[in-house]
Amino acid sequence: MGKLLYIQASPRIQRSHSIAVADAFVGSYGQEHADDEIVTLNLFEASLPNFDGLAVQAKYTILHGQAHSQEELQVWKNVEQVIEQFTSADKYVLAVPMWNFGIPYRLKQYIDILIQPGHTFSYSPDKGYEGLVVGKPLLAVYARGGEYPAGSEAEAFDLQTRYVELAFGFMGFKDIRSVIVEPTLQGGPELAKRRVAEAIDRAREMAINF
Repeated sequence: MGKLLYIQASPRIQRSHSIAVADAFVGSYGQEHADDEIVTLNLFEASLPNFDGLAVQAKYTILHGQAHSQEELQVWKNVEQVIEQFTSADKYVLAVPMWNFGIPYRLKQYIDILIQPGHTFSYSPDKGYEGLVVGKPLLAVYARGGEYPAGSEAEAFDLQTRYVELAFGFMGFKDIRSVIVEPTLQGGPELAKRRVAEAIDRAREMAINF
């Protein structure tokens, strides 16, 4: 029995194209892997700790073995609880819309919480940086209003897929799969509807061997 963590990075839920496609994947996955646990985390509904000045201060005092306050200890424990939920999963699905060419701020906050030394990466002078979340697949479902095809001038504006692949790759992910839904606005509602349906079909097929 494994655990799949389904991370939703959109506040729109029922109107989200990325969640619609990811839902289809997760539904098919659940049928194919009935014994697995599926945990859904919507980042806009979750109570994520603020990675603010106190959290940064706690990070350096605790990780460096320095004297720290109870307040600092509690703040860092809150951060570690989020990381533990993440690293305890065996497989991951991420539904992420493009916001201003990048990712929603709540996903960035979540990633800032996750990327911590000793938890999701390590560093040594000999080996440099090494990701610690290894041997686990990730499916990222991307939705965006325009089109950013590879090799086009518009590709340079796609900071969505590049950042996700960089951040999760830094944490150790090698098997990062993707489904892209585009355009959801640029071509009008009929084209968007067709592209979403095509993406749903692809996602359901991918769920069989995930």
